[in-house]
Amino acid sequence: MTTAIPKPNPRDEFIGGIKATIPLIIGAIPFGIIYGALAITSGISPGGTMGMSTFVFAGSSQFIATGLVAAGTDVLFIILTTLVVNARHALYSATLAPYVKHLPHKWLLPLGFLLTDEAFVVAINRYQQPDDSPHKHWYYFGSAVSMYVMWQASTLIGIVAGSAIPDPTGWGLDFAMSVTFIGMLVPMIRTRPALAAVLVASITALLTYSLPNQLYLIVSALAGIAAGVITESRWGVAPRLMRASVRAEEPAP
Repeated sequence: MTTAIPKPNPRDEFIGGIKATIPLIIGAIPFGIIYGALAITSGISPGGTMGMSTFVFAGSSQFIATGLVAAGTDVLFIILTTLVVNARHALYSATLAPYVKHLPHKWLLPLGFLLTDEAFVVAINRYQQPDDSPHKHWYYFGSAVSMYVMWQASTLIGIVAGSAIPDPTGWGLDFAMSVTFIGMLVPMIRTRPALAAVLVASITALLTYSLPNQLYLIVSALAGIAAGVITESRWGVAPRLMRASVRAEEPAP
């Protein structure tokens, strides 16, 4: 007689989400500290700096907004620019929608607000696991909440240290975030369309990096999406290497 493996309860899922996010949190902490310090040295008040982390909660958009505020840019243009930069979250939401559409609004609203690049990677990996746990949204929530708490704490540290660091960007701590994103991306390149999307988006970003207002992000994202869709329509999802691996594992007749 086999013993049934108990399904994870909400507490287990919540803690699991936190644990899975710890490596990403470590990489994001320097990024948050730099943001807090840079905002203060750019003339934004401590309250305004903390307010952006609390209510915007989007690292790349906060950096861009800080630079635009320091340059005296019009408020409407700042809002438009941050919306464009954060457009990728619409893709994240569309990908997660089939997994969370059954949840009530008391869940959907906080999960939507707390959605970040890191939380998306952790959550989608959990949702795509084959078990039928009904509490996977707690895993997502654990990941998202831990990132939110970290971002507030690191921003506060940056605010306090802002007056002591004349040029926070010169410390090179922002490189930690780049490494984190690479670590998030590489394990997800499992199919030919994913590989095509990454290569095309990377090349396009390099070629269009000089575009104003960070528009290269949108251009490269659209190019990558198009490459992935075209590749999948022509060759399907599974790459040749994956098919070869499957065939190699099949038992001989």
